[in-house]
Amino acid sequence: MPRDLQSLGEPVVFETAAEHVCTDVPVFAPDCRAAEARQGLTERRYECASHVVVCRDGRLCGMVRIEDLLPAPNHVTLATLMEQDPPVVAPGVDQEVVAWRAVRHAESALGMVDGEGRFVGLIPPYRMLAVLLAEHEEDLTRLGGFTKSTEAARSSSEEPVPRRFRHRLPWLLVGLLGALVAADLVGWFESQLQRTLMLAFFIPGLVYLADAVGTQTETVVVRGLSVGVAMRTMVRRELLAGLAIGLVLALVAGPLVWLRWSDPTVALCVGLAVLAACSTATITAMGLPWLLYRAGMDPAFGSGPLATVIQDLSTILIYFAIVTAVIG
Repeated sequence: MPRDLQSLGEPVVFETAAEHVCTDVPVFAPDCRAAEARQGLTERRYECASHVVVCRDGRLCGMVRIEDLLPAPNHVTLATLMEQDPPVVAPGVDQEVVAWRAVRHAESALGMVDGEGRFVGLIPPYRMLAVLLAEHEEDLTRLGGFTKSTEAARSSSEEPVPRRFRHRLPWLLVGLLGALVAADLVGWFESQLQRTLMLAFFIPGLVYLADAVGTQTETVVVRGLSVGVAMRTMVRRELLAGLAIGLVLALVAGPLVWLRWSDPTVALCVGLAVLAACSTATITAMGLPWLLYRAGMDPAFGSGPLATVIQDLSTILIYFAIVTAVIG
């Protein structure tokens, strides 16, 4: 057994079928009799002898399971015993595809052939079992929202307090800086607030709505990335969903503000701001996890605080830009 499979504590490092193949396997001609094949198996030790490979001129003709060979009559040829169309794989096939192909065909081993149909080797049962275990572990960690490995996930969950502090504080300091910048932004529009104090009433609500829409999109994107969903398959749907949500919220918020405070101009500003802020929040919430993911960082760790800062600042800018355009 290869060294990387000797202990359960060491992961399988292979990725393609070619890296799992065993070439030291019993190979006989189709006209070889069962007694001769059994005698050949006892003359030396093979790396894998779960199947007898039947080849003619180097090309794979079929395979015989060892449990079929052992009780077979002496005079029966391997051509009679063999499975004539066994499942095979090419050297470059992904290891997960190899394992699942064996499961679907109820085979404990698979033959490997090159582009010309020549026999390369046999992928033995213990290696395919190791692949299935490794891929299963990887899928579980992805579904849990981790993009690296179980070991990395366990490390981040069990890390000591000082390391947790170092990992989380920088992102929160970014959030604090964003809050200070947001205060400056509001100060830039002090004249508008002095003329219409009511405008200040809606800043927290607008910021909350944009953050909520962005958080929903961010959750969907992070989950999608964690389970291997391509970003291009999520972009269009999330953009349309964000636009639709913003439009509905705007159509609800505008009339309610008008009815409650009897100011159609402020209601118009709030409605337009809700539509624009929710739409841009969706873009931000999609872009940041993707950028962090591409940079090799865990998007679930830093995209939240950073996205909140950007969404809050953009919401305030959008709101007062609309106020300036509508009210002056």
